[in-house]
Amino acid sequence: MTIESAARRVAKLLKASGLKVVFAESCTGGLVSGSLTQIPGISEHHCGGVVVYRDETKAAYLDIPPKLLDDPGPVSRQVAELMAQGVLDRTPEADLSAAVTGHLGPNAPKKLDGLVFIAIAVRKPATVAVHELRCRRRDSRIVRQRWVVERALELLGNAIDGLSR
Repeated sequence: MTIESAARRVAKLLKASGLKVVFAESCTGGLVSGSLTQIPGISEHHCGGVVVYRDETKAAYLDIPPKLLDDPGPVSRQVAELMAQGVLDRTPEADLSAAVTGHLGPNAPKKLDGLVFIAIAVRKPATVAVHELRCRRRDSRIVRQRWVVERALELLGNAIDGLSR
């Protein structure tokens, strides 16, 4: 699935379900949200998003505890979950959120190189699912980033589809 086809799928599912989504992105720098905004008419279902690239921004915008940003760190299951929940809590009109945090390199510590967490939070029923992904080591940062955007849209689409059943 391409980014474009994944975005079209998400838009179609949002429209059919009447749901609204909001985003919190770190390593993707707003590309997940931005790819969805290329779909005409998405403004009915896309509430917005926040790019929280630096730790200080994660703490200031989404109240991620600084202690958690130190250990286990910003590229963790816990931070992804709090990002998704934090942006959803701050956007009352949204029904669900997607959050992405990871280390796409270059110069990443070996254990973090290519590690990504994508969290999908749903308001009703209140749930957060966190997915751990690992990018291929040989891929460039740009290839990794596009791959993560595709995965985030696919996971978001699957979550919307599951809510609609």
